[in-house]
Amino acid sequence: MNTVVRRPVAFVAAIVLFVEAVGIVLINGILATVVKNQDMSLAGMDPAVMSNGTWVMGGVFGLYLLLCGLLLLLAGIRDRAPGRLARVVLILCAVVHGVLGALTVGLVGWTAFAFLMVVLGLIVLTLVAYGTRSDEPADDVGAGAPAPV
Repeated sequence: MNTVVRRPVAFVAAIVLFVEAVGIVLINGILATVVKNQDMSLAGMDPAVMSNGTWVMGGVFGLYLLLCGLLLLLAGIRDRAPGRLARVVLILCAVVHGVLGALTVGLVGWTAFAFLMVVLGLIVLTLVAYGTRSDEPADDVGAGAPAPV
């Protein structure tokens, strides 16, 4: 894919993941506050434990999305494919968005599903556009061999 296309896609994907990270933390914060204010237990669990767990879950997932956004931003700045570990992290992020999209359709609605699928598409498009790392040797079988006579 052309450099003119892949760098902006990586930047847009990074920005969207940064915004999504903030949104996830805010949503989990609202849910934690509601659980704490309800002051009701679920199967004997302390409401404070459920509230704290929701905050921790939102924070961890927000940090994960920030990491994925940072990896995409670095790929766009360097105009190089992410490394092996970064690709694994980004593929996991794409899989999470696919699974959440499938669950979101029934629970939240089509708008949330469409947003998650756009994010999934941006991540996958960035991974496909950059292909493999440019500093890895190509698998050309006859590249160094002399031409047959």
